Amino acid sequence: MSEASSSAAARRKDPAGDAALIVIAKEPVAGRSKTRLSPPCTPAEAAALAEAALGDTLEAVVATPVARRVLCLDGSPGEWLPEGFELISQRGDGLDERLASAFEDVGGPALLVGMDTPQLTAELLSASLGALTDGADDAVLGEAEDGGYWAVGLRRASRDVFEGVRMSRADTVEAQRARLRELGLRWRELAVLRDVDTFEDAREVAALAPGSRFAAALPGTWTAVS
Repeated sequence: MSEASSSAAARRKDPAGDAALIVIAKEPVAGRSKTRLSPPCTPAEAAALAEAALGDTLEAVVATPVARRVLCLDGSPGEWLPEGFELISQRGDGLDERLASAFEDVGGPALLVGMDTPQLTAELLSASLGALTDGADDAVLGEAEDGGYWAVGLRRASRDVFEGVRMSRADTVEAQRARLRELGLRWRELAVLRDVDTFEDAREVAALAPGSRFAAALPGTWTAVS
């Protein structure tokens, strides 16, 4: 078998191929992170939960076979950042611009996830990367239960995919689908996940991942709050 044939065979076996896996995140700082968890959390407790969620997400990314791992960060990295990640800064005013810039800076193909789904697993990330790279679709989209989305992937970076899309709303995923449709792009839907915005979300997600850092950072007395 020639060297070129061997490389092609290896790419077929690796669902990620030459793709990048991007985590877009905010530095977990008290008073700036997960503010909607307060109350009942204090700002320090909310930041601890944010750091735990980020740690779980990065751990899942480390365990995922992928060509590049990238952290697109608002803030400064801490001891929570594992080795093996490229670090880039977020650019843009709104989330739509920051998403567009992340894909532009990394290139494609790439799958981007946030830090609000600590129940993520390497298996789910691998399957999502495979959905992006092993077919004829231009994009993938993972809906969140609150009407947003927890993942988006593009074969080729395009600012038009994101700029002007309404973010952080109950109809964001529908607005994103409409934009993909307007651009004539084909996409595949990923699994629907619950992300952490409210304290009730935190309890539900911790129950989905009982062995996670996130669950450990959520004291048992909180889980009993009604």
